[in-house]
Amino acid sequence: MLRFSPTRQPLEGEHFHVIVIGGGINGVAIARECARAGRRTLLVEQQDFAAGTTSRATRIIHGGLRYLEHGEMGLVRESLRERQHLLRERPHLVHPLQFLLALGPQSRRSALTVRVGLWLYRRLAGSGFGARQGETDEHKLERLLDSGVKWSIFSFEDAQCEFPERLVAEWLGETIAAGGVARNHAQVLAVDVRHGRAAGVLLRDRLSGKEERVEATWIINATGPWADRVCQRSHVNTKQPLIGGVRGSHIVLPRFAGAPDAALYTEAVDGRPVFVIPWNDQVLVGTTEVADHSDPSKTAPTPDEIDYLVNSLHKLFPRLKLSLADIRYSFSGVRPLPFTPKGDLGAVSRKHYLHDHSDEGATHMISVIGGKLTTAGELARQCAAKIGISQKAAALTVLAQEDQLELLFDRCVSEIAGAVGLNDDAARGIVEWHGRRTPLIARLAAKNPEFRTPLCAHTQHIVAEAVDALAGECAVTLGDILLRRVPVALGSCWSEACSREAAARIAPALGWDERQAAAELEAFENERAAFLHKPARLASLQPAAD
Repeated sequence: MLRFSPTRQPLEGEHFHVIVIGGGINGVAIARECARAGRRTLLVEQQDFAAGTTSRATRIIHGGLRYLEHGEMGLVRESLRERQHLLRERPHLVHPLQFLLALGPQSRRSALTVRVGLWLYRRLAGSGFGARQGETDEHKLERLLDSGVKWSIFSFEDAQCEFPERLVAEWLGETIAAGGVARNHAQVLAVDVRHGRAAGVLLRDRLSGKEERVEATWIINATGPWADRVCQRSHVNTKQPLIGGVRGSHIVLPRFAGAPDAALYTEAVDGRPVFVIPWNDQVLVGTTEVADHSDPSKTAPTPDEIDYLVNSLHKLFPRLKLSLADIRYSFSGVRPLPFTPKGDLGAVSRKHYLHDHSDEGATHMISVIGGKLTTAGELARQCAAKIGISQKAAALTVLAQEDQLELLFDRCVSEIAGAVGLNDDAARGIVEWHGRRTPLIARLAAKNPEFRTPLCAHTQHIVAEAVDALAGECAVTLGDILLRRVPVALGSCWSEACSREAAARIAPALGWDERQAAAELEAFENERAAFLHKPARLASLQPAAD
């Protein structure tokens, strides 16, 4: 039996070159960049890594076709370049995905304008992205759309990261391997500003309740929608809010008959862009845009937002006869967009900014504003450069890993299946989620037959993955494991029975006694319910008249 303790080394009085506050994809990317450049780096997250906005996104890695409408050519180029980096460097997590753009006769976008935009988009992306899937998906979509309406359908290519939580876990592992220190479930109570300079932070470890003061040369506030709160608690007085929070809500539905394998990009009932995306053997529909200045940790879809998404789907596919009761769950996140007093929320730039607090009496403190999944790597490089770290210094460890990754995919599935006694599907699931950590998980599974047990009856993912999450990826709680490191609880099968089964199988492997296992299970169910919402009000969608 292995025993894992949440006890962590004290940080009181330690000095770091960089403290990064916020463990979403942007914060982890920044910490990784700094640590790989040899700077002593501390990464702090109040909940768990990727538990906030990162896990509540639409899960696409895209160049930003819609940004062309607003003339943001630089952002489109940057996004397309970063999309290509991720496809090349993380092929197990980031996959090419065909998109179908469907526009009805009432669209304010003309077919000619769309064709020109798509031509430009492809030119900016360059060659080598991947072949089209042919006309099959277009024909599937045409059969589903309202046959009484003339639709214009266009095809283009982008990419998907089904589990950005796993991308964050990999970058987190690389941060630690490069000498960085990571603390989740640790809240920054305030940045310590002395004599006009940010000099450190006051931390509270939420596991032990202990408070510690830690010194730093640079403080990076990468807390996303919490950025203004960090400034307020630290008495850093900005002239106006940095963040204009915009809530984006999604619904998750079962795969419906005849659904194309391609993603659908179309217009909602009010003309806003909306996505219908195959995801995790389900269908992800989103997103909304609603101003939200409440506590980002408590954000939830409103009934009006759910109706908006369902009605937009019904506008496209009136014969599906879906109802709110078919929604498996819904979730919301708050985008940390730049503060804009007035105007169209959809027109607010998605470009990231680095706000230097020198003029506000806190030199060596920077707040990150905006950003998205696709461009986290570029944001991190820009942030590192701003504090004096060259790209060359930060990139030293990348090149040595390319051949290893190719070898992993060529041989790993069959080797692990044979050596450990797993079937090919289980081995492939491990490789696709865990990449270079797969051999470590395989060794754990080989040592103990209990570690080869599936986490629940509906999944091929095994207990060894949970053990590795605590041993090597900073997971602490059952929620950290099942929602982010081994995110089986996002799947179509998951129920309270699955939660109980997974907890019962994980607990002995981690040395949890009955009391701790029960506490972890209760906390997990509460966390999952607060994240993934079942609509409270059920109202049927009326099918189209015959």
